[in-house]
Formats: sequence, C-alpha cells, structure tokens
Amino acid sequence: MQFPERYSSLPEYAFPRLRALLDGVEPGREPIAMSLGEPKHPAPPFLGEVLAAHVHEYSVYPPNDGHPELLEAISAWLARRYGVAVDAEREIMPLNGTREGLFAACLALSPERKTGARPVVLLPNPFYQCYAVAAITAGAEPVYVPATAETGFLPDFAAVPAELLARTTVVYMCSPANPQGAVADAAYWQRLADLAETHDFRVFADECYSEIWRTAPPPGALQADAARERILAFHSLSKRSSLPGLRSGFVTGGPRSIAALRQLRAYVGAPLPLPAQRAAAACWRDEAHVEASRALYQRKFALADDILGNLPGYHAPEGGFFLWVGVEDDVAATRRLWREAGVKVLPGSYLSRESDARLGGGNPGAGYIRVALVAQEAEVARGLTALRDTLR
Repeated sequence: MQFPERYSSLPEYAFPRLRALLDGVEPGREPIAMSLGEPKHPAPPFLGEVLAAHVHEYSVYPPNDGHPELLEAISAWLARRYGVAVDAEREIMPLNGTREGLFAACLALSPERKTGARPVVLLPNPFYQCYAVAAITAGAEPVYVPATAETGFLPDFAAVPAELLARTTVVYMCSPANPQGAVADAAYWQRLADLAETHDFRVFADECYSEIWRTAPPPGALQADAARERILAFHSLSKRSSLPGLRSGFVTGGPRSIAALRQLRAYVGAPLPLPAQRAAAACWRDEAHVEASRALYQRKFALADDILGNLPGYHAPEGGFFLWVGVEDDVAATRRLWREAGVKVLPGSYLSRESDARLGGGNPGAGYIRVALVAQEAEVARGLTALRDTLR
C-alpha cells in the first residue's frame, strides 16, 4: 500500500534518513549519542509516589477534557509564568504529548478556504516535521519560511508576499527554536500577533522548550496583545520536567478553539490516563525540579562555550538544549564524526527543506549539524571534545 499522493512532497523523516546515512559505517570510538532530543535528566522525585497513589485509576476511562486538578494546575502555572489569566475549564486542553495537539489543531482550526484559493500554512524552516504533515493533511499548502543567521535564526513572516499572507490560515512558530535555540522576544510576538490580526490567521506557538534558557525566561506568545482566539500556545512536560515518556502536554487558547479541539479529540484522540494526569498536575505545581534541571543545562551550555568557543560555525544558543553548529557539508560532517569519533549528530538539511522560491529558496539547514546536550555532563563533555577535535 502506498502513502497518499498528497504526502509525496514530504522528505523522509529525519531519523530513518540518519540511520540510512550511517548504515555500514563503523563508529571510530565508543559511540556518543547526540542526535536525539530525548532528555536524560532525573525525573521529578515525587513522580513515582503520585503514580502509585493513583494506580487504581487506570481502571476507569480518563476524562476527554482533562481532570479538574490538572486544568487548575496548568492555569495556575500560566499565571505564575506569564502573568496571564486563563479559564481552566474552557481555555485549556491536556494533550497526550504536544505532537497530538500541534497536528490536530491544524485539522480542527485551519479553514478549507479563506479567499477561494487553497489555504496556506506558514512554517519556520528548519521545522518540526509534524507541522508540515498537519498542513498537508488539512488540505493546506505548507510554505517554508527560512530562519537563517541573517534573520537571527527566526522566520521573518512579515517578509512573506502579500498574496500568500492573504491565503494564510495558520502560522507555526517555535520559541526557543528547535534546532537553532533562538528566542523570540516580546516585540517579535507582538509583530506576529499584529500580522495575524491584519491577515486573519491563527498562530500556533510551540513553546515546548520555554523552561530551558540561559539568562532569562523567554517571553511567551500569550503575553502579546491579541484576541484570545488568535493565538494557541502549546507546552510540554517532556522538556520542562524531563518526562518524554509521560506523554503529557497541553494547549491553551480561546474557548471556541479549545471546544473545536475537544470535539475532534472525542472522536479520534486518546486522553491521558488519569494517573498520568495526576502526576502531570504535580509537575506543573512544582518548580524545584525544573530549576534543578535548568541548572544542569546551563552547566552544559557553559561546557559548550568553553570547548567549542573557538570553533568556526559555533554560536551559543539562548534556549532549548540543542547546538546548531555551522559546517561546510552537514551530511559529510555527520558521517565523518561517526566514522572517526563515534559521535552521532543530525544533519541540519534533514530538519528543513527548500524554502519557497518567493522567499529566496535554498535549504537553510544545509551546512549545519544539530547537537543535542541531553546526556549527563561528562558524556556531553566527551562528545563536544571529540566533535571539536574532529571538525577542527
């Protein structure tokens, strides 16, 4: 059975491509995994106790809209973190991992037509691959907006031609950016919100890395002056609490948007099991484990500055847990690092694609490698040192 034709323009997912690239190449030293963004920091110390206390709730169906305890915990966290008041009952939906919400939101909220022509969904380029699949599944044309060194590694959506903005129904935006680690400041979010108002589209703000930062908490999309239905923000415990296996996140937006997402979820989704919702509520209420994890990342960023600071192509990220390192040929550098040093990274071109010709074209991920700083400190130091010695 073949994949539907509408998906034929999508490149193969990054990690199968990486496996094929390195297939048959023996690592030159003991392997060091720095390709996958899977957090390795300790889980919150209270996690096991909360799950054990509610294990009996696996015997009941979880509520589609989220348990009130979790909704209230998320609402309180949003108030503490961003200073915004969010109606816990009507403006939040817990997610079975934010990928569920980032995909489903485009299906539920991207209109089939806006100007009589095929709708457009704007994506940062490089981008999280889920965005493109969601756009195509919703029947929209994905338009890849380059995020390069010249634009501060953030997409310049205002540079998109007016004829495309007129057809735009959704803009995906990630801050801190995956993979570049760039942070959108408050002025950036406000400009994007104003653009959305002018051209009547929604902003899907992927803020999964919001709690991993170097010097100051990144501003959030919800802090922009905008209509409540205009912006949806997505957050996750995978990065904030180092719990990718819990599959817990949430989306917040206007009540009409959340109602549409809940209706779609009622038919096709899988709500988070109740014990996991209880554990998630405890995580959103606690900051101590987040601060401890952030301190570990900041130490690893300092390591990167020290080890790679004189390496051409290195720049220090503002947030997230990736390095975006410039190289002459990202695919060749990835093979060389594996063959000579046993360091596994990801070619930047696998995370992006050719930008729209109307936006200058070119693959903005080519010439970069993504390096994940998720392992323990000693392992990261070993990997960065091997990377420096090999590329230099």
